[in-house]
Amino acid sequence: MFTRRQLLQRSALIATLAALGPLLPALSFAAQGVLRRAIPATGETLPVIGLGTSITHNVSLDDPQMDRLLEVLRVMVEGGASLIDTAPSYGNAERVVGELVNRLGQRDKVFLASKVSSTGRERGLAQIEASFEALQTDTIDLIQVHNLQDTRTQLGLLRELKQEGRVRYIGVTHYVESAHDRLLDTLKQEQVDFVQFNYSVSERNAEKQLLPYCADHGIATLINRPFTRGNLLSKVRDKPLPDWAAEIDASSWAQLLLKFILAEPAVTAVIPATSNPRYMADNLLAGQGRLPDARQRQMIVDAFR
Repeated sequence: MFTRRQLLQRSALIATLAALGPLLPALSFAAQGVLRRAIPATGETLPVIGLGTSITHNVSLDDPQMDRLLEVLRVMVEGGASLIDTAPSYGNAERVVGELVNRLGQRDKVFLASKVSSTGRERGLAQIEASFEALQTDTIDLIQVHNLQDTRTQLGLLRELKQEGRVRYIGVTHYVESAHDRLLDTLKQEQVDFVQFNYSVSERNAEKQLLPYCADHGIATLINRPFTRGNLLSKVRDKPLPDWAAEIDASSWAQLLLKFILAEPAVTAVIPATSNPRYMADNLLAGQGRLPDARQRQMIVDAFR
């Protein structure tokens, strides 16, 4: 049985996919709603598919691309997802996200995540205040220390803002495997709600220590670079999807890559970036249906060698 909310999400996603064209053959999986996982710190649940904004959302507010980006956001929200990850260092992306959420008029359905990447308390606070203005909100759901820059100072500041109720969760991030040891050391020394890092079929270092540590210590994980900036998808551009993909309800190569990540139970959500509404809809369906077991995960790895 589906809840009323799930049924509404199903109808919205099916309608969106139909409007966008024959994207997938198995629209019935929209009935299941996007899988949700708990944030260990509170028990609040997040849809496992989110939206990254690096590069894709760095446009001016009067750029014609804004209409297309608004449709991406609409597809995401109507499909039952909520998490948008951005940063001051992504050019104009924060302002674009703030404007899009304002235009959509559904701030209560969006989980806004941003970052701080300054050195020193005063600069950090100034950057964070600018993020509130850019995002057009009084509360930011998650602010993360970007790439472990001045981590101790910025986490101290974020804790104050969290206590004031202006920030709901705090975390740290990085995007390369060479920083995973530093991330792990930080998690052992500092109390955070979230950690964001890279993890994919071709970048599996996080399986060694980061993911197990987060699972054991109740830290939510956000996964960036699931397609390694598109490099993985370029490997299979001219290859037909294998028949066995249907065993895990995958209808595209992108879904296989995302399902590989989501099969790791310590993963809270994955945040692929896109400026294409059809790709957003496709990504959402990766958060539905069956996930691969160990054998099937290896088949996915082999397919991308």
